[in-house]
Amino acid sequence: MNSRDDWFGEHHRARWWHWLPDGRIQCDLCPRDCRLGEGQHGLCFVRERLGNEMVLATYGRSSGFAVDPIEKKPLFHFLPGCSVLSFGTAGCNLACKFCQNWDISKSREMDTLASEASPSAIAAAARANGCASVAFTYNDPVIFAEYALDTADACHEAGIKTVAVTAGYIHDAPRREFFAKMDAANIDLKSFDEDFYYRLTGAHLQPVLDTLRHVRHETACWLEITTLLIPGRNDSDAEIDAMTKWIANELGTDVPLHFSAFRPDWKMSDVAPTPPATLARARGIAQANGLRHVYTGNVRDLDGGTTSCTHCGEALIVRDWHRVVVYGLDANGHCPGCDSPLAGVYDRGLGKTPSQRRIRIQPL
Repeated sequence: MNSRDDWFGEHHRARWWHWLPDGRIQCDLCPRDCRLGEGQHGLCFVRERLGNEMVLATYGRSSGFAVDPIEKKPLFHFLPGCSVLSFGTAGCNLACKFCQNWDISKSREMDTLASEASPSAIAAAARANGCASVAFTYNDPVIFAEYALDTADACHEAGIKTVAVTAGYIHDAPRREFFAKMDAANIDLKSFDEDFYYRLTGAHLQPVLDTLRHVRHETACWLEITTLLIPGRNDSDAEIDAMTKWIANELGTDVPLHFSAFRPDWKMSDVAPTPPATLARARGIAQANGLRHVYTGNVRDLDGGTTSCTHCGEALIVRDWHRVVVYGLDANGHCPGCDSPLAGVYDRGLGKTPSQRRIRIQPL
């Protein structure tokens, strides 16, 4: 087994696989259960059989690093206003026809991965750039779990928190290891309809629901959810009503939900953008079903970006896009008016939105 910082070279030994009777190996990371002969890649493209083992071809290699506001992930109740060092690799284990990051997630070219950095170098860069956390994002970190977990260990040793932005399509055993080392996660619930998942993502709904339940009830990882609303595909009143009732009943009313506007992209460039009225309608349905923190994204909506006290209604955090313009929590994360706690993770002294910028990391 390679050590955490033995990241250089083309491949890194992967975990979560087993031999099949016919001589192939099966990847046990996600529900795709890819079965690989010599030299074959999984659907994610980055997990490959070489000889008698499976390897991760993207360990230590990234499509680039950026300093972002945490609100961009989006996470609204996790260290609001702080900066996060964001990076991803290449490939994905879903096949979403509407992917908004298709140039990275659908890449089959390793030259997409222009930056190299060890886990320790990433943790050091986060500290040097004043970031409170590191986010595994852009493509799904599930497929580079070994790299993400080693980086999470290095970050925690340096006092840096970790964030996963993921579709949550992962088997139970790796799921437990993965989210045990994440401090926060935004999980895409792409639809509440199995047919949508099968036709438009090439995946299934139930494993995602299982991940949501696990993260909410069996980990200390802070959870938020995003649903990209696509006109005519997953934006009906009936589906939004069923989904938000499930969230309220199964996960709790304090889990933040972000409804995000679709823009034409990838293989769905012929579908119209999501009207702002659709987001407002969805938000109203979710609130009527008891969800306390429902937000709108990819549109300018001051009300849809405001976090209010669930007890007295005071506006505690006001956002304009990803920028925090009002930060009214006290040092304990409570409403200063009625002293009610706000669900989430907060830290004294935060609340000033950082500038966004690309950075380069020097390997250690």
